[in-house]
Amino acid sequence: MRGHGQGRGTVGELGEFGLIRELTSRLTTTPAVRVGPGDDAAVLSAPDRRVVASTDVLIEGRHFRRDWSTAYDVGRKSAAQNLADIAAMGAVPTALLLGLVVPADLLVTWPAELMDGLRDECQVAGAAVVGGDVVRGDAITLAITALGDMQGHEPVTRAGARPGDVVAVTGWLGWSAAGHAVLARGFRSPRAFVEAHRRPEPPYQAGPAAAGLGATSMTDVSDGLLADLGHVAEAGKVRIDIRTAALDVPGQMADIGKAVGVDPLQWVLTGGEDHAIVATFPPHVKLPARWRVVGEVQAPSAAAQVTVDGEPWRGAAGWDHFGG
Repeated sequence: MRGHGQGRGTVGELGEFGLIRELTSRLTTTPAVRVGPGDDAAVLSAPDRRVVASTDVLIEGRHFRRDWSTAYDVGRKSAAQNLADIAAMGAVPTALLLGLVVPADLLVTWPAELMDGLRDECQVAGAAVVGGDVVRGDAITLAITALGDMQGHEPVTRAGARPGDVVAVTGWLGWSAAGHAVLARGFRSPRAFVEAHRRPEPPYQAGPAAAGLGATSMTDVSDGLLADLGHVAEAGKVRIDIRTAALDVPGQMADIGKAVGVDPLQWVLTGGEDHAIVATFPPHVKLPARWRVVGEVQAPSAAAQVTVDGEPWRGAAGWDHFGG
């Protein structure tokens, strides 16, 4: 990470335009960016003539804690959760826009390191931060908009799952939730799970690849596997059954669960913020090794729903922003 902001004092002392210069000086670009930060709006090339867009809001105390995560961590995580939405449509991420609200007494190093995290996560996905806005406010708030390019493919929505399709996942499941459980008890290890909570690693390339393989529906796992597959079941008017024997519960996750009194399978099924990608495929499709088949799509018996080993799941299916 670069240290331009070291010794610069607070955001208020630097001023709006000084802060903008500080943040934009840390950015890199890509060939898709025709006009980057510094003008009234950014300009991107869009060969496909279709632009995929997604947006999220993150509020301090609700979506991140500064005593748990560095500003760099928050940047990586906020970029990842938005870029994952683009990949889950079968698109290639191209750009990110940032709306940033910060208190005037915040040290400049915090938004500067946040920008480093955004930049670095964008580079992993092949995208770039192309603009945004900064304003003064009482609580740190990020509004992120991600953009992507279909590159000639049709978007893979949540609505296409058909009876007989297999359900497959790539990426981590339950790691972020296990890391959250560790942090909530004042610990910082096992480090792999704590880092999974601080900086998720979405399998960006798997989204467009799944589209090329003929995925019939797709979504990223942001709120929990059961919750997000519930959207797929509802959109496609199907039932989805998950087989727990096919799910991966690492030994260390089982150890954490034992220590805190939680069945780790609950994290795998309902824990969010890993941003794995789950998709449905016709049964004849030969999936690469990175995909794990974890269930199947069935015709709905009474209503579209997700079951676990043939039975309804008892309890919350995942994260609800208004339910806690």
